[in-house]
Amino acid sequence: METFTELKKLVKNPNYQKQREKSLDELTDDMIDTPIIELIRAFKEIPYCFTLQCCYGHFLYSDQEDPNNLDPLPITHTISSVEYRIAYIAFCIENNFKGRNFFEALQRIPVIDPENIQFCSASWFWKRQVNSYALQVEPNRFKHDDKAILDYNEALRIEKTRNEFFEKLRELILYQQYSEKNG
Repeated sequence: METFTELKKLVKNPNYQKQREKSLDELTDDMIDTPIIELIRAFKEIPYCFTLQCCYGHFLYSDQEDPNNLDPLPITHTISSVEYRIAYIAFCIENNFKGRNFFEALQRIPVIDPENIQFCSASWFWKRQVNSYALQVEPNRFKHDDKAILDYNEALRIEKTRNEFFEKLRELILYQQYSEKNG
């Protein structure tokens, strides 16, 4: 799966509400990695955005081969390389005033670590759902891939970035929820 393509502009989407309802009706907690369930649930409270797909990001190495591994990387000197499976969240944004403001706020998320976080469009998402975007945590040299082989020290940096990324996204969603409730 390739998530990264250059960022597209928001376009008109008269079917946004129907698409949002359908997406939310089909979303269940068992489809979401445990560490980000609450974050994805929080997206449901924002009427001008809905999630399409997400992944917390997984680290596989010699003693850990579970493709759904959620454990932090161990502190050790015995791991030389790590297979990193991309952390991302794909979502659709409504082309209205609040949606455009949210879009602008999302563009600031990569500031956390510009070498390892991208805000992008994804052509295969866009074909199914206009105004779909993804935020992903992936070293820039692998931004077109859904996994990468990293040396252990780089994997530790990516793990730290991934954690900061999801925390910043939580803060943004909480702010959006607060603004939605308090005008």
